[in-house]
Amino acid sequence: MSNPHPPIPSTSELPPAGQRRATADRSAGRGRRLIQLGRVGCAVLAVAAVIVFVVGPSAAFADPGVLLAAPPTPVSDLGQVVDNIRTWLFTILVGVATLFATLGAVRLLAANGDPVEVEKGKSALKSAALGYGLAILAPLLVTIVGGWLVAK
Repeated sequence: MSNPHPPIPSTSELPPAGQRRATADRSAGRGRRLIQLGRVGCAVLAVAAVIVFVVGPSAAFADPGVLLAAPPTPVSDLGQVVDNIRTWLFTILVGVATLFATLGAVRLLAANGDPVEVEKGKSALKSAALGYGLAILAPLLVTIVGGWLVAK
């Protein structure tokens, strides 16, 4: 029967004390980072709970005959469809880009000098910049395509 445990390394095989300490410091840094992210997550959940408890009862006891949003109007021409697509595309792209910018910023703040996390944060910020660029160009592209479709 073979031994499932690896052999205990001799003192000559262990890394120098300075390298062991650096590894322990990095591990402690990760623990502090997780605690900070946990605190931020708790704060976000607390704010969300307050919003739900403040807005929830007013929506629950609202008059059911009153609509909160106007019903959609029927589309009469293709130009209006192109305008709606332009609005939706811009809104979605800006929302996703903002999400990436927020995640990238949080990763950079929580990186604590870890080069891998710093690169992940920079990559997320680059993706956010690309998303904002596409959001700026989206109305132009939809207008060009809409010009091909809509007869003037």
